[in-house]
Amino acid sequence: MKADFEYLWTDKKRTIFGLPLSFTRYFLTETKLITRSGFFNIVEDEIELYRIYDKKLFLPLGQRMFGCGTISLHSKDIDTPIKEIKAVKKPRNVVELIDKYVNIQRDKYHTRGRDLYGNLSDNDDCNCDENCHNEE
Repeated sequence: MKADFEYLWTDKKRTIFGLPLSFTRYFLTETKLITRSGFFNIVEDEIELYRIYDKKLFLPLGQRMFGCGTISLHSKDIDTPIKEIKAVKKPRNVVELIDKYVNIQRDKYHTRGRDLYGNLSDNDDCNCDENCHNEE
């Protein structure tokens, strides 16, 4: 069975000594990040790249010794607001790749900055009079 898309990056969650002995696999396409886990019961979770608004890289000593790290992605996805890509090889390269395609997707959908954060609470961008937001 051939997929309709091409994977830009794929890796497995690393366990002891940085070996890929896990049933969790990560796939990056041009538009989404897919996490597939399980052996008998497989669960896939997808996150659209344009919905990612923050990234964090964790490099604990145990993972760093084997060239691994964990990436935490914060998104506006309803079911998965925080996605962790745990213990993957060359995590800095992966973050750069994700960042590149997140920006490409944001440009495609014209979403930048506050588009992902929702309504502004202090109404700084409002050009109307002071009482327009005090209606009940």
